[in-house]
Amino acid sequence: MTNLRIPSSTYRLQFNSEFSLHEARDLVPYLHDLGVTDLYASPLLQARQGSGYGYDVVDPTRLNRELGGEEAFAGLTEALRQRDMGLLLDIVPNHMAASAENRWWADVLRHGPDSPYAGYFDIDWQPGRPGLAGKVLLPIIASPYGEALENGELVLALAEDGFRVHYRGNPVPVRPDSYRDILGLGPAGTGGQPDPDPVPQQLEELLAALDKLPPRHDTGYPAAFREITGRLWQLYQTNSATRLLIDKSLQAINGIKGEPGSFTRLDKLLAGQHYLLAFWRPANREINYRRFFSISELVSVHAEDQHVFEATHDLVLRLCKAGLVTGLRIDHIDGLYDPEAYLGRLQERLTETGEHPGFYVVAEKILGHKKRGHTSDLGSELGGRGMSPTNEALPVSWPVYGTSGYDFLNLVNGLFVHGAGLTELGSIYRRHGAPEDSFQKMVYQLKKRAIARLFNSETRTLAEQLGRLAEQDRHGRDLALDQLEEAVVEVIACFPVYRTYLRDLTLTDRDREYIEKAVALVHRRNPGAERACEFLRRVLLLEFTPDQTQDQQQDWLHFVMRWQQFTGPVMAKGVEDSAMYVYNRLVSLNEVGGKPDAPPVSVAAFHRRNRAGLQRLPHSMNATSTHDTKRSEDVRARINVLSEIPTLWAGRLEQWRQWNNRHKSVWNSRPVPGGNMEQLIYQTLVGAWPLRENEVPGFKKRLADYLVKAAREAGRYTNWQQPDEDYEKALVQFAMSILDPGGDNPFRQDFIRFQATTAYYGALGSLAQVLLKITSPGVPDFYRGTELWDFSLVDPDNRRPVDFSARAAMLAQLREREAGGRAALTALARELLESWREGRVKLFLTYRALHYRRNHPGLFTGGEYIPVEAAGPGAGHICAFARRTGESWALVVVPRLLALFRTGNGGRGGTGKPAGAPPPLDPPLGEQVWGGHLLLLPDEAPGMWRNILTGENLTAEPAGPEADAPPGSKVLPLAAVWQSFPVALLAGA
Repeated sequence: MTNLRIPSSTYRLQFNSEFSLHEARDLVPYLHDLGVTDLYASPLLQARQGSGYGYDVVDPTRLNRELGGEEAFAGLTEALRQRDMGLLLDIVPNHMAASAENRWWADVLRHGPDSPYAGYFDIDWQPGRPGLAGKVLLPIIASPYGEALENGELVLALAEDGFRVHYRGNPVPVRPDSYRDILGLGPAGTGGQPDPDPVPQQLEELLAALDKLPPRHDTGYPAAFREITGRLWQLYQTNSATRLLIDKSLQAINGIKGEPGSFTRLDKLLAGQHYLLAFWRPANREINYRRFFSISELVSVHAEDQHVFEATHDLVLRLCKAGLVTGLRIDHIDGLYDPEAYLGRLQERLTETGEHPGFYVVAEKILGHKKRGHTSDLGSELGGRGMSPTNEALPVSWPVYGTSGYDFLNLVNGLFVHGAGLTELGSIYRRHGAPEDSFQKMVYQLKKRAIARLFNSETRTLAEQLGRLAEQDRHGRDLALDQLEEAVVEVIACFPVYRTYLRDLTLTDRDREYIEKAVALVHRRNPGAERACEFLRRVLLLEFTPDQTQDQQQDWLHFVMRWQQFTGPVMAKGVEDSAMYVYNRLVSLNEVGGKPDAPPVSVAAFHRRNRAGLQRLPHSMNATSTHDTKRSEDVRARINVLSEIPTLWAGRLEQWRQWNNRHKSVWNSRPVPGGNMEQLIYQTLVGAWPLRENEVPGFKKRLADYLVKAAREAGRYTNWQQPDEDYEKALVQFAMSILDPGGDNPFRQDFIRFQATTAYYGALGSLAQVLLKITSPGVPDFYRGTELWDFSLVDPDNRRPVDFSARAAMLAQLREREAGGRAALTALARELLESWREGRVKLFLTYRALHYRRNHPGLFTGGEYIPVEAAGPGAGHICAFARRTGESWALVVVPRLLALFRTGNGGRGGTGKPAGAPPPLDPPLGEQVWGGHLLLLPDEAPGMWRNILTGENLTAEPAGPEADAPPGSKVLPLAAVWQSFPVALLAGA
């Protein structure tokens, strides 16, 4: 292949019935004008009807007709080609929809293990439960099976593709050898009917043909079966005698509500199928197919099987080879049996060599953390050693260009959190309702809860597999199954990362370290599990005994590789979807891939990570908001400001709690909300409160929905399995009451006054993050609509429609204004900053920086990364670096922790106000704020610079004694760099 392309920037679009490929095609000119080089699409393969996100694929061999299908896709790719733009496609190799719309899945339900697609899906056909052998447990019923049956909710009907059983619009097919029983026509033609109606000859011929169908694996079977069911459907519609016979049979089988005995035939019919319909709530203890996390509607596939790989990837590979798709994002890489083998096969099919660098592929991978060091004082946090928030790295053997960007998201977000302030927020949190447990202990408990509630069946299956291994080992033979299951639970609950990647009999140091640490932690927390854990440890580390055969060694390896597919979902449900809704010290840190109890990121740590990224994975994605983030980048930036003003926050929090106690309802003898949830509410308001009064009513509805989701995810007083509507109603009622604009509610106006500070300084922090994302090593990614202020919460809130026409009109106006020359550009930058609430300032920054990046690809894709130091009393509030390739230079300068800087702790920029006073809400520009602060330029840096954002020209000066720099050094005064705009992108002249 020759069409290998590395994007300069990506823009993520979410496709669904409300935003199709047609709309995306019309959007291409705007994205090109914005400076984007590659469109980044959510899954485009055929998904379930009405899918809101595309991850529930039902047919990977077709483009989604609901999005416009092949014709619309061709229109989009042609529009991209005309502007030399690429298309990065999100694909889902791990799972498909467990839906009758999925013809492969439907065939498995109809024919069971005999289906040629039975091996496509990760199904245990011989589970431990009696009566489930050869069947798939389907947890689709909202009540116990017997109740649903006798209430007439299970209805047998005929459709074009044969007989189906319907449950609330969810059809499941019936096996062909049940057809004679349905019609009451046994082998002898009577089927036990006391007075059978004459059987139409054509119907008897069809049933005879059904009896003579070839075996299911025969290539002629599908066409023969389709012909029979098609003719049966046509006969039913056109032949009155056939319709009468079938209708009478169905009526007799479907029973009469209130007459339990009338459902015996339907019950017997269902018992003979290749599936077992079950009540969804307890089904987590019995389900016998691997799911995407705990979502029973998504069934995992055997992507490691080459035949399955070819079937599920054929269309995607053809689109890539045709140059229509130029990059891939691999969803849920940790769900695969052997991620490295999958990625290698993918690259081999895409590049015909498998060599790397090859086709542009990034993996959705959440990297783990190691806690080392803590920065507790202003000096060390701002200028000294700090921790990089991401210490786990992608396996070096993976043929990918990097991750989808959560590691950068948490890195850059942590740069705008103040360490000492975060420590003080911890004290405030403990005074006002924090859980007693540390975050790490909370994670341990919630992972165990997730296993018990959501993954009981998977845990038992692993324990049974481990038991079979133990039976063959002299040191494991006398371990009881419950001991082994306890060991499985404990080690997974203590596991520090999402998974290991052992794939053969060679263990890496990385994987050994994580396994040893987990087992050691179990020994401390649960000494009673030590013997079973020690055996499990030996298996996970493949510490074979001398007498083990090769087959036994392979059995151990297979267990480990299955185990590895399970640890990630437990981590996700225990941490991302539970602990991060319970631990509310500073919720802007509660993000996918984040570590809420970790110290912030220092400037030095930020530079270290960027330099390492440039060396190892220079084209990894840099994200700040995604479809999966808990909060948008702008919401997080606002909440981060609380770490800079903890004294002010503590005072308001105390006052608000006093004022709002009267709005709390009593539920189970508890006031709702408790202190922990109340802090989540206030921080959410700080982060997501709209800038316009007319948006408040809609925001209140969004807030209500969010709080219910947050409470269910936390799982303390309500949950998804058993929602407590009384608690949820009390929670929402509290939030709506405190936001009532009535005169006897002092909270709302006081909150709005306080939130003005977090909104303003959060906006400044957001601008800094945008520029860092665009100019740091990596590929900057923009989530739909975030080029303006976006105050979205977790999905589905972050999937609301985006007004692209308004954005396009704003951009056109900005481009017209900037065409007036340097003076016009400077005036425009100042004007946009003054009117920051409109959001045009963020659009302007994004547009100017992306265009500069697109026009200088070598500078940012492979250019050197050179940290630049600052001098002055507030030097720790400055993050600066240069990018260089040859004679081309760019200099990036952003401020950080500005609210702290301007309350008196940053030298001349401070106001001298007492602790707890709010910082000023005027632009932090020029000599009055930044006088006495200098950038110490690298020795070879140019002396002349042009500000890409404002058009201003700057000249470096010789370093004076105040700069504490070597003789002959050059400096740039910060007052000049930030004369008109609070962040700077300078081009060397």
